[in-house]
Amino acid sequence: MATLGDIGVSALINILGAFAFLLAFALLRIQPINDRVYFPKWYITGGRTSPRHSSNFVGKFVNLNLWTYFTFLNWMPQALKMSESELINHAGLDSAVFLRIYILGLKIFGPIAIVALVVLIPINASGGTLFFLRKDLVVSNIDKLSISNVHPKSIRFFVHIGLEYLFTFWTCFLLYKEYGRVASMRLNFLASQRRRAAQFTVLVRNVPHVSGRSISDSVDNFFKTNHPDHYLCHQAVYNANKFAKLVRKRERIQNWLDYNQLKFERHPDKRPTKKRGFLGLCGEKVDAIDFYKKQINDLDRRLTMERQRILKDPKSIVSAAFVSFNSRWGAAVCAQTQQSKNPTLWLTNWAPEPRDVYWKNLAIPFVSLSIRKLVISLSVFALVFFYMIPIAFVQSLANLEGLEKVAPFLRPVIEVKFVKSFLQGFLPGLALKIFLYILPTVLMIMSKIEGHVALSVLERRASAKYYYFMLVNVFLGSIVTGTAFQQLHAFLHQAPTQIPRTIGVSIPMKATFFITYIMVDGWAGIASEILRLKPLVIFHLKNMLLVKTERDRVKAMNPGSVDFPETLPSLQLYFLLGIVYAVVTPILLPFILVFFAFAYLVYRHQVINVYNQRYESAAAFWPHVHSRIIASLLISQLLLLGLLSTKKAANSTPLLVALPILTLSFHKYCKHRFEPAFRKYPLEDAMAKDLEDRNSEPDVNLIAYLTDAYLHPIFHSFEEVELTEVRVDKNQTQIPSTSVDRPHNHVPSPSASELSSPSPPHHAYNYENQPPHMVTHQYELDQQNYTVNQYEVEQQHPYDVFHYGAELSSNGYRY
Repeated sequence: MATLGDIGVSALINILGAFAFLLAFALLRIQPINDRVYFPKWYITGGRTSPRHSSNFVGKFVNLNLWTYFTFLNWMPQALKMSESELINHAGLDSAVFLRIYILGLKIFGPIAIVALVVLIPINASGGTLFFLRKDLVVSNIDKLSISNVHPKSIRFFVHIGLEYLFTFWTCFLLYKEYGRVASMRLNFLASQRRRAAQFTVLVRNVPHVSGRSISDSVDNFFKTNHPDHYLCHQAVYNANKFAKLVRKRERIQNWLDYNQLKFERHPDKRPTKKRGFLGLCGEKVDAIDFYKKQINDLDRRLTMERQRILKDPKSIVSAAFVSFNSRWGAAVCAQTQQSKNPTLWLTNWAPEPRDVYWKNLAIPFVSLSIRKLVISLSVFALVFFYMIPIAFVQSLANLEGLEKVAPFLRPVIEVKFVKSFLQGFLPGLALKIFLYILPTVLMIMSKIEGHVALSVLERRASAKYYYFMLVNVFLGSIVTGTAFQQLHAFLHQAPTQIPRTIGVSIPMKATFFITYIMVDGWAGIASEILRLKPLVIFHLKNMLLVKTERDRVKAMNPGSVDFPETLPSLQLYFLLGIVYAVVTPILLPFILVFFAFAYLVYRHQVINVYNQRYESAAAFWPHVHSRIIASLLISQLLLLGLLSTKKAANSTPLLVALPILTLSFHKYCKHRFEPAFRKYPLEDAMAKDLEDRNSEPDVNLIAYLTDAYLHPIFHSFEEVELTEVRVDKNQTQIPSTSVDRPHNHVPSPSASELSSPSPPHHAYNYENQPPHMVTHQYELDQQNYTVNQYEVEQQHPYDVFHYGAELSSNGYRY
C-alpha cells in the first residue's frame, strides 16, 4: 500500500513531468517553424498568416525576439480572454459546452472539498480503528484519514450520512441549473444559425421495396402522398463503399508518387527506384515514378468502371434517402412522427449535417442492425472482462506488501527504498494508462460495426462503451482485484464471517491508487496534451517529405478535433471518483480539483487555437454527461450504504435508503423537463425561424441550395482523373410533358466526367423505372417540354439522384 512518502514521490515525478511538458510547449509554440502546429485553427479560419516571412534565413525557423522568451507563459491568461459567446462563434457550441463540464466540476468539488476536509478529516483521523487492525490488514497513513478508521457502531457515522445528503443536494442543484443553461444555449444556438441543409432534411431508412418501382420512385411517391404541402425533393443513397476503398488506395499511391517526384526534382541526376516485391523489400527494381503512374492509371480505369457500375445498377441504391422539405416546420413534423402503420418501415430521423454523415453505414441493411448491436454488446462484455487480467496485474504493483505476503521471494528487490516508492507511487497509474491507450480506437471500430450513420452518434456510442469499461475495470475492477491481492493474507487467516467486514474496510483504501492515477493521467497526461508532440513530429515529417503546395501544407497541419470518445469518459470517471470518495476518503478531492482547473485551462487553449471540430451536434452529448453524474451519485450512496452495513451502524444506515430514491426522482424530472430539447426540435421554434426567413429572403431558391448538400463526398474526388467518354441512348431519357414553371421531376446520378469537375451543373432525367445512368445532358426547352440531347460528357459537376415535388410560381414556390 502506498504511503504518504510514495504519494510524495509520485507527486514530484508528475509535477516535474508536467512542468517539463509545459516548458517545452511554451518554447516550441513561439518558433515560426512550429506555428502551424500550435495555431492551426487560426489558419483555417483565416485569422493568422505565417510568421516565416523574415528576411533573415534563421528567423524563418527560430524566434529571434529575446523578449518573447521572458513572456513564454502568456498563453495562460490569453486562453481565458475570449468570452463564451465569442468562443461559440469561433469554435462552436460543442466545444463551449465541453469546456463547461470542467467548470461544473470546479463548482461541485470546490465547496465539497472545503467542507469535507474541515469536517470529515478530523473525525476520521481520530477514530483509531485501523490501529487495532494493522496486523491483519495492510494500511497506510492515508487510510487513517478515511471512513475505515471510524469505530463500528460509532455515532460519528451520522456526520458522514448528513454530508452525503448535503453533497447530493448541492450536486443536484448545480446539475439542474447547468442542464437548464445548456438546453437554453442549444435552442438559442439553433435559432441563431443561418440556413443549413440539415434543418430541412430528414433521413429515411428501411424504405420498402415495391415490385416494378425503384427506391427513388417509392420515396417520391410516398412523400408526395403523405406530405404534399411540404415535400420538396429527395436524394437517393448509394452503396459506394467499394468505390471509397479505391479512392483511399489511390490517395496512398498518389502520396508515394508525389514523394518520388519531389525526390527527383531535388536530385534530377538520379531517378528514384523501388522494388516490386512485398513492401518494396524484394523483387525486381523498377523506376518508382513510372511504377506509381502506372498504378494510378490502372486505378483511374477501375474508378471509372466502378462509378458506372454504381450508377447503372439499381441494387446499388440502398433503402434509404435524404428527404428535404420546403420548411423547417415540415421537416420537424416528418422527423418526429411515425410515417407508416408498420412501425418498422419508413423510419425517419433528423438527418445529420452533411459533414457529420458516416456514409459507409448507410448501406447496411436495416434488418442486420439488431444483429450487429447484439454481437457488439456481447463483444464489449467479453472485452471488459478480458481487460480484468492486466488490471489485476496493475493492482499487484500497487499493493506490494500484499504481494510480498503471497510471494516472499520478491522481497529483496521490492524492499529497495527508491524502487518501492517508484513502483507504488508512479508505476501503477502509468501502467493503467498504457493499457487503456488503444482501447478508444477499438471501441470506435465496434461502434462503426453497430451501424450508426452519424459521426457524432458514433463518438457518443464509443464514449458510452468506454465509460462502462472505466466504471467496471478502472473503478470497480481496481477495488475488487486490488482488495483480493492486498487482503489475500487476511482472507486466508480469519473466520469466514469476518470477510465482509474486511472488504468493507478495504474499499476506501483504494484511494491511494486513484490518487496516483489522477496525477499520471490528470496532471502529466493533460500537460502532454498541450505539447502535441505526435502532431508536431508528423507535421514536420510531412512538410519535409510530401508538402509541395499550400494545399498540401494545410492538409499536413490537420489539427483534428476534441477526442470525445476518450475525453468524456475520462471526465466522467473523475466525477465518479470525486463523488464516491468525498465522504469515504476526502483527501482525494484536492487532486481532483487540480485536475479540473488545469484541464480547463489546457483545453480552452486547444479549443481556441488548435482543434477544428469535424461536426456540430449543438451539445447533443449533454444528457449523457448529466446521466452519468447522476449514476455517480447513486454509486456513491450505495457504496456508503454497504460500508456502513459492515460497520454495524444499524441506527444510522436506514437514513440513507431515501437518498437513492430522491436522486432517481430528480433525474426523472430533469429527463422530462430538459431532455426533449436535445432530442426534438420544437415546432414553435421551427415556425418562427421559417417566418423569419420568409420575411428576410422571400425569393430564396431552396432547391438550388439543397440539390447537392448530401452528395456522397467521394463523388467530388480526384478532379485530375481522366475518365472515359460515356454516352446514353436518347430514347432512355425522354421526358414527359410538364409545366414550364415546374422544376425537374427527376435529376439522375452524375456521369463519370461530372463526378470529377467543379463546373456548373446540368440536370439530367430518368423515367419509367430506368436505372440512373452515368451521364449528363444538355437541356433545351421546346414547346413546354424538356428534351435531352445526347452529347459527349466532359468536365461536368457531380449530382446525385434527386426528385422534386414542388411547383414554381412567378413569386416563388407553389406547394
